[in-house]
Amino acid sequence: MNTRALYQQYTNQLSTIYSELEAGELTSWLFEHFLGLKRMDVLKNSLIDEIPQTMPKALEELMQQKPIQYILGEAPFYGRTFQVNPAVLIPRNETEELVHMIIKENKFAAPTILDIGTGSGCIPISLALEIPGSHVSALDISEEALTVAQSNAAKLHAAVGFYRVDILNEAIPVDNLDIIVSNPPYVKHSEKAWMHPNVLEHEPHVALFVYDKDPLLFYRVIAEKAKNALKSGGKLYFEINEALGQETANLLQTQGYQQVQIHQDLNGKNRMVSAIV
Repeated sequence: MNTRALYQQYTNQLSTIYSELEAGELTSWLFEHFLGLKRMDVLKNSLIDEIPQTMPKALEELMQQKPIQYILGEAPFYGRTFQVNPAVLIPRNETEELVHMIIKENKFAAPTILDIGTGSGCIPISLALEIPGSHVSALDISEEALTVAQSNAAKLHAAVGFYRVDILNEAIPVDNLDIIVSNPPYVKHSEKAWMHPNVLEHEPHVALFVYDKDPLLFYRVIAEKAKNALKSGGKLYFEINEALGQETANLLQTQGYQQVQIHQDLNGKNRMVSAIV
């Protein structure tokens, strides 16, 4: 079979449950992963000698709305490829923007950094590799997530120290920090109705959801504990629920943080908050 015919076949099938744009992107991802063919190769319309048995299976899983990152076992983040599985959230573009902001704002020598709720380790590993001389640690409640994060750190040659900690009930295990960053659970249970099935049915709920009655639970606890772990003048960075930007900022101001700022992502949504202790 030639590349164009196979590409059209996969795209048409995926278009029955995904948008035309998504279907094309997913097909291109499958072609590059399984056949080593980029979009330009498809346009050349060469013949395909053999289709790996795992490729039709991947298509079948996509038709069941399983995220392609879990199917392939990897996801791109800040110019690198990270291993992922259903024990960790899939790294997202907004989180790349958070990482970029931290790098841009902290160019001083050898900052000490902690990531709380690390998942795949994409935040601390990226910071460790992008900020020369930095000393980076990360923690998570999930042993399975930490296994993924440690594997990513080893694969990408990043020096990151990992800790298993229940941040709601245990102390932060390191102190004298310049930076604490966290992308904690912030999706309210009531918001499930608006979520895509491939997120709702496959990604770890422990890393996603908080109860409606206390949606800022993690922010409140982390901010309170961060005051003891950060140096004077240290910075706290959060990824946030876009609907709770002002509430998150007010919380930090109430706790005594200075220079509290809400930052928008590239789509103009309130997506990050930063503050100084």
